[in-house]
Amino acid sequence: MSENTNINWYPGHMVKTKKQIIEDLKLIDVVIELLDARIPISSQNPDIAQIIQNKKRIVALNKSDLSDENKNKQWIEYFKSKKTIAVLTDSNSGKGINNCIKKLEEVMQEDLKQLAEKGRIGRTIRVMILGIPNVGKSSFINRIANKTSAEVGNKPGITRKKQWIRVNNKIELLDTPGVLWPKFESDEVALNLAFTGTIKDDILERTEIAFYLIKFLLENYLDNLSERYKISKEKIQEILNQEQEENVNLYEIMLLIGKVRGAIMSGGNVDEEKTARIILDDFRTGKLGKITLETP
Repeated sequence: MSENTNINWYPGHMVKTKKQIIEDLKLIDVVIELLDARIPISSQNPDIAQIIQNKKRIVALNKSDLSDENKNKQWIEYFKSKKTIAVLTDSNSGKGINNCIKKLEEVMQEDLKQLAEKGRIGRTIRVMILGIPNVGKSSFINRIANKTSAEVGNKPGITRKKQWIRVNNKIELLDTPGVLWPKFESDEVALNLAFTGTIKDDILERTEIAFYLIKFLLENYLDNLSERYKISKEKIQEILNQEQEENVNLYEIMLLIGKVRGAIMSGGNVDEEKTARIILDDFRTGKLGKITLETP
Protein backbone atom coordinates (compact mmCIF):
# COMPACT_ATOMS: atom_id res chain seq x y z
CA MET A 1 0.00 0.00 0.00
CA SER A 2 1.63 3.27 -1.05
CA GLU A 3 2.48 5.99 1.45
CA ASN A 4 0.01 8.53 0.10
CA THR A 5 -3.04 6.25 0.11
CA ASN A 6 -5.66 7.96 2.18
CA ILE A 7 -7.98 5.41 3.68
CA ASN A 8 -9.36 7.24 6.69
CA TRP A 9 -12.32 8.11 4.56
CA TYR A 10 -15.67 8.66 6.23
CA PRO A 11 -18.19 10.80 4.33
CA GLY A 12 -19.69 13.52 6.51
CA HIS A 13 -23.32 12.70 5.71
CA MET A 14 -22.87 9.34 7.42
CA VAL A 15 -22.90 11.07 10.80
CA LYS A 16 -26.43 12.26 10.06
CA THR A 17 -27.41 8.79 8.85
CA LYS A 18 -26.14 7.25 12.07
CA LYS A 19 -28.28 9.62 14.19
CA GLN A 20 -31.33 8.78 12.07
CA ILE A 21 -30.75 5.03 12.46
CA ILE A 22 -30.37 5.32 16.24
CA GLU A 23 -33.69 7.21 16.32
CA ASP A 24 -35.47 4.64 14.13
CA LEU A 25 -34.15 1.68 16.10
CA LYS A 26 -36.61 2.54 18.90
CA LEU A 27 -39.38 1.20 16.65
CA ILE A 28 -37.57 -1.98 15.62
CA ASP A 29 -37.65 -5.59 16.91
CA VAL A 30 -34.98 -7.21 14.73
CA VAL A 31 -32.08 -5.90 12.66
CA ILE A 32 -30.90 -7.77 9.58
CA GLU A 33 -27.25 -6.91 9.07
CA LEU A 34 -26.29 -7.46 5.46
CA LEU A 35 -22.66 -8.49 4.92
CA ASP A 36 -20.71 -9.49 1.81
CA ALA A 37 -20.10 -13.25 2.12
CA ARG A 38 -16.64 -12.81 0.52
CA ILE A 39 -15.55 -10.36 3.25
CA PRO A 40 -17.78 -10.86 6.32
CA ILE A 41 -15.43 -8.95 8.62
CA SER A 42 -14.38 -6.12 6.31
CA SER A 43 -17.98 -5.45 5.26
CA GLN A 44 -19.07 -5.21 8.90
CA ASN A 45 -19.36 -1.68 10.16
CA PRO A 46 -18.02 -1.43 13.72
CA ASP A 47 -20.59 1.33 14.32
CA ILE A 48 -23.49 -1.05 13.63
CA ALA A 49 -22.50 -3.49 16.38
CA GLN A 50 -22.35 -0.59 18.79
CA ILE A 51 -25.72 1.00 17.96
CA ILE A 52 -27.75 -2.22 17.77
CA GLN A 53 -26.23 -3.99 20.76
CA ASN A 54 -29.52 -4.55 22.60
CA LYS A 55 -31.53 -5.55 19.53
CA LYS A 56 -32.07 -9.00 18.11
CA ARG A 57 -29.84 -9.45 15.06
CA ILE A 58 -29.70 -11.74 12.06
CA VAL A 59 -26.67 -11.69 9.78
CA ALA A 60 -27.37 -12.20 6.08
CA LEU A 61 -24.20 -13.23 4.23
CA ASN A 62 -25.18 -11.86 0.85
CA LYS A 63 -23.53 -12.51 -2.55
CA SER A 64 -22.94 -16.06 -1.32
CA ASP A 65 -23.15 -17.18 -4.96
CA LEU A 66 -19.72 -15.54 -5.45
CA SER A 67 -18.04 -16.86 -2.30
CA ASP A 68 -16.20 -20.10 -1.58
CA GLU A 69 -18.71 -22.76 -0.47
CA ASN A 70 -16.39 -24.32 2.12
CA LYS A 71 -15.65 -20.93 3.61
CA ASN A 72 -19.40 -20.17 3.67
CA LYS A 73 -19.89 -23.15 5.99
CA GLN A 74 -17.02 -21.96 8.18
CA TRP A 75 -18.54 -18.50 8.48
CA ILE A 76 -21.96 -19.85 9.43
CA GLU A 77 -20.25 -21.88 12.18
CA TYR A 78 -18.23 -18.84 13.24
CA PHE A 79 -21.36 -16.73 13.77
CA LYS A 80 -23.05 -19.64 15.52
CA SER A 81 -20.12 -19.73 17.97
CA LYS A 82 -20.76 -16.02 18.60
CA LYS A 83 -24.44 -16.84 19.31
CA THR A 84 -25.48 -14.97 16.16
CA ILE A 85 -27.92 -16.34 13.61
CA ALA A 86 -26.41 -16.17 10.13
CA VAL A 87 -27.98 -17.14 6.80
CA LEU A 88 -26.51 -17.33 3.31
CA THR A 89 -28.36 -15.23 0.76
CA ASP A 90 -28.08 -14.13 -2.84
CA SER A 91 -30.38 -11.21 -3.60
CA ASN A 92 -29.94 -11.59 -7.35
CA SER A 93 -31.48 -15.06 -7.50
CA GLY A 94 -33.50 -14.77 -4.28
CA LYS A 95 -31.72 -17.79 -2.78
CA GLY A 96 -31.84 -17.88 1.04
CA ILE A 97 -34.42 -15.07 1.34
CA ASN A 98 -37.18 -17.41 2.57
CA ASN A 99 -34.80 -18.87 5.11
CA CYS A 100 -34.14 -15.33 6.34
CA ILE A 101 -37.89 -14.71 6.79
CA LYS A 102 -38.20 -18.03 8.64
CA LYS A 103 -35.38 -17.04 11.03
CA LEU A 104 -37.07 -13.67 11.67
CA GLU A 105 -40.23 -15.44 12.76
CA GLU A 106 -38.28 -17.93 14.90
CA VAL A 107 -36.27 -15.24 16.66
CA MET A 108 -39.43 -13.34 17.61
CA GLN A 109 -41.57 -16.34 18.55
CA GLU A 110 -41.12 -15.99 22.31
CA ASP A 111 -41.69 -12.21 22.36
CA LEU A 112 -44.85 -12.46 20.26
CA LYS A 113 -46.15 -15.20 22.54
CA GLN A 114 -45.66 -12.92 25.56
CA LEU A 115 -47.37 -10.01 23.76
CA ALA A 116 -50.30 -12.28 22.85
CA GLU A 117 -50.66 -13.27 26.51
CA LYS A 118 -50.99 -9.58 27.33
CA GLY A 119 -53.74 -9.33 24.73
CA ARG A 120 -51.65 -7.86 21.91
CA ILE A 121 -52.50 -10.45 19.30
CA GLY A 122 -51.32 -10.15 15.71
CA ARG A 123 -48.60 -7.59 16.42
CA THR A 124 -46.25 -7.49 13.40
CA ILE A 125 -42.50 -8.00 13.59
CA ARG A 126 -40.72 -4.74 12.73
CA VAL A 127 -37.45 -5.11 10.90
CA MET A 128 -34.61 -2.84 9.81
CA ILE A 129 -31.97 -3.79 7.24
CA LEU A 130 -28.52 -2.30 7.66
CA GLY A 131 -25.38 -2.65 5.57
CA ILE A 132 -22.59 -0.71 3.94
CA PRO A 133 -22.71 0.29 0.24
CA ASN A 134 -22.50 -2.41 -2.40
CA VAL A 135 -23.66 -5.32 -0.22
CA GLY A 136 -26.84 -5.54 -2.29
CA LYS A 137 -29.25 -3.80 0.10
CA SER A 138 -31.73 -2.56 -2.53
CA SER A 139 -32.01 -5.93 -4.27
CA PHE A 140 -32.31 -7.64 -0.89
CA ILE A 141 -35.20 -5.36 0.11
CA ASN A 142 -36.86 -5.92 -3.28
CA ARG A 143 -36.51 -9.68 -2.88
CA ILE A 144 -37.73 -9.90 0.69
CA ALA A 145 -40.70 -7.64 -0.07
CA ASN A 146 -41.43 -9.38 -3.40
CA LYS A 147 -40.84 -6.16 -5.36
CA THR A 148 -44.52 -5.20 -5.24
CA SER A 149 -43.88 -3.80 -1.79
CA ALA A 150 -47.05 -2.46 -0.21
CA GLU A 151 -46.56 0.69 1.79
CA VAL A 152 -48.00 0.33 5.23
CA GLY A 153 -47.99 4.08 5.79
CA ASN A 154 -47.90 5.85 9.11
CA LYS A 155 -48.06 4.15 12.45
CA PRO A 156 -50.12 5.72 15.20
CA GLY A 157 -47.95 7.71 17.56
CA ILE A 158 -45.25 8.30 14.98
CA THR A 159 -45.09 11.91 13.97
CA ARG A 160 -42.65 11.79 11.08
CA LYS A 161 -43.75 9.86 8.02
CA LYS A 162 -41.91 6.61 7.81
CA GLN A 163 -42.05 4.22 4.92
CA TRP A 164 -43.03 0.77 6.14
CA ILE A 165 -42.96 -2.08 3.64
CA ARG A 166 -45.07 -5.16 4.25
CA VAL A 167 -43.15 -8.41 3.75
CA ASN A 168 -46.07 -10.68 4.73
CA ASN A 169 -48.88 -10.51 7.26
CA LYS A 170 -46.38 -11.01 10.11
CA ILE A 171 -43.44 -8.82 9.09
CA GLU A 172 -42.96 -5.15 8.25
CA LEU A 173 -39.78 -3.52 7.08
CA LEU A 174 -38.73 0.03 7.85
CA ASP A 175 -37.04 1.55 4.84
CA THR A 176 -33.86 2.94 6.40
CA PRO A 177 -32.06 6.09 5.35
CA GLY A 178 -28.88 5.63 3.34
CA VAL A 179 -26.21 3.31 4.62
CA LEU A 180 -23.20 3.45 6.87
CA TRP A 181 -19.58 3.34 5.82
CA PRO A 182 -17.06 1.59 7.96
CA LYS A 183 -14.13 3.55 9.24
CA PHE A 184 -11.36 1.41 7.85
CA GLU A 185 -9.73 -0.43 10.72
CA SER A 186 -6.69 -1.37 8.66
CA ASP A 187 -5.17 -1.39 5.18
CA GLU A 188 -6.40 -4.96 4.84
CA VAL A 189 -10.03 -3.90 5.33
CA ALA A 190 -9.59 -1.05 2.84
CA LEU A 191 -8.10 -3.46 0.28
CA ASN A 192 -10.88 -6.02 0.74
CA LEU A 193 -13.46 -3.29 0.17
CA ALA A 194 -11.52 -2.17 -2.90
CA PHE A 195 -11.29 -5.73 -4.30
CA THR A 196 -15.07 -6.13 -4.09
CA GLY A 197 -15.70 -2.69 -5.59
CA THR A 198 -17.22 -1.23 -2.42
CA ILE A 199 -14.78 1.67 -2.46
CA LYS A 200 -14.64 3.18 -5.91
CA ASP A 201 -11.56 2.28 -7.95
CA ASP A 202 -10.49 5.90 -8.21
CA ILE A 203 -9.96 6.27 -4.45
CA LEU A 204 -7.18 3.69 -4.49
CA GLU A 205 -5.02 3.09 -7.55
CA ARG A 206 -6.71 0.42 -9.71
CA THR A 207 -3.44 -1.22 -10.80
CA GLU A 208 -2.35 -1.35 -7.18
CA ILE A 209 -5.63 -3.03 -6.14
CA ALA A 210 -5.27 -5.63 -8.93
CA PHE A 211 -1.65 -6.22 -7.92
CA TYR A 212 -2.63 -7.03 -4.32
CA LEU A 213 -5.51 -9.20 -5.52
CA ILE A 214 -3.11 -11.26 -7.65
CA LYS A 215 -0.85 -11.68 -4.61
CA PHE A 216 -3.83 -13.00 -2.60
CA LEU A 217 -4.98 -15.33 -5.39
CA LEU A 218 -1.50 -16.78 -5.88
CA GLU A 219 -1.35 -17.62 -2.19
CA ASN A 220 -4.91 -18.91 -1.81
CA TYR A 221 -6.56 -19.68 -5.17
CA LEU A 222 -3.71 -20.59 -7.52
CA ASP A 223 -5.89 -23.11 -9.42
CA ASN A 224 -8.52 -20.47 -10.17
CA LEU A 225 -5.91 -18.06 -11.50
CA SER A 226 -4.13 -20.67 -13.60
CA GLU A 227 -7.40 -21.95 -15.08
CA ARG A 228 -8.94 -18.57 -15.86
CA TYR A 229 -5.88 -17.16 -17.64
CA LYS A 230 -4.64 -20.44 -19.11
CA ILE A 231 -1.20 -20.04 -17.53
CA SER A 232 0.25 -23.29 -16.20
CA LYS A 233 1.07 -23.55 -12.50
CA GLU A 234 4.62 -24.55 -13.52
CA LYS A 235 5.02 -21.30 -15.45
CA ILE A 236 3.68 -19.29 -12.49
CA GLN A 237 6.05 -21.11 -10.13
CA GLU A 238 8.97 -20.49 -12.47
CA ILE A 239 8.29 -16.74 -12.40
CA LEU A 240 7.85 -16.73 -8.61
CA ASN A 241 11.15 -18.59 -8.12
CA GLN A 242 13.20 -15.98 -9.97
CA GLU A 243 15.86 -14.38 -7.83
CA GLN A 244 14.48 -10.88 -7.70
CA GLU A 245 12.14 -8.99 -5.39
CA GLU A 246 8.78 -10.67 -4.84
CA ASN A 247 6.97 -7.55 -6.08
CA VAL A 248 8.83 -7.69 -9.38
CA ASN A 249 7.81 -11.34 -9.84
CA LEU A 250 4.18 -10.53 -9.05
CA TYR A 251 4.27 -7.63 -11.49
CA GLU A 252 5.61 -9.98 -14.17
CA ILE A 253 2.67 -12.36 -13.61
CA MET A 254 0.28 -9.42 -13.90
CA LEU A 255 1.85 -8.42 -17.23
CA LEU A 256 1.64 -12.01 -18.43
CA ILE A 257 -2.11 -12.03 -17.67
CA GLY A 258 -2.42 -8.80 -19.67
CA LYS A 259 -0.58 -10.38 -22.58
CA VAL A 260 -2.73 -13.53 -22.50
CA ARG A 261 -5.90 -11.43 -22.43
CA GLY A 262 -4.74 -9.21 -25.29
CA ALA A 263 -4.41 -6.00 -23.27
CA ILE A 264 -1.66 -4.71 -25.53
CA MET A 265 -0.98 -1.08 -26.46
CA SER A 266 0.53 0.11 -29.71
CA GLY A 267 4.24 -0.57 -29.49
CA GLY A 268 3.58 -4.00 -27.99
CA ASN A 269 3.60 -3.00 -24.32
CA VAL A 270 1.00 -4.40 -21.92
CA ASP A 271 -1.73 -1.93 -20.93
CA GLU A 272 -1.52 -2.09 -17.11
CA GLU A 273 -4.74 -0.18 -16.52
CA LYS A 274 -6.73 -2.44 -18.85
CA THR A 275 -5.14 -5.56 -17.33
CA ALA A 276 -6.08 -4.38 -13.84
CA ARG A 277 -9.67 -3.77 -14.96
CA ILE A 278 -9.89 -7.27 -16.50
CA ILE A 279 -8.60 -8.95 -13.30
CA LEU A 280 -10.91 -6.97 -10.99
CA ASP A 281 -13.95 -7.51 -13.22
CA ASP A 282 -13.23 -11.24 -13.43
CA PHE A 283 -13.11 -11.43 -9.64
CA ARG A 284 -16.20 -9.28 -9.02
CA THR A 285 -18.37 -11.12 -11.53
CA GLY A 286 -17.32 -14.57 -10.35
CA LYS A 287 -15.45 -15.47 -13.56
CA LEU A 288 -12.42 -16.32 -11.43
CA GLY A 289 -14.59 -18.79 -9.54
CA LYS A 290 -16.08 -18.73 -6.05
CA ILE A 291 -13.60 -16.87 -3.86
CA THR A 292 -13.68 -15.73 -0.24
CA LEU A 293 -11.10 -13.21 0.91
CA GLU A 294 -11.46 -13.72 4.66
CA THR A 295 -11.39 -16.85 6.79
CA PRO A 296 -12.84 -17.00 10.30
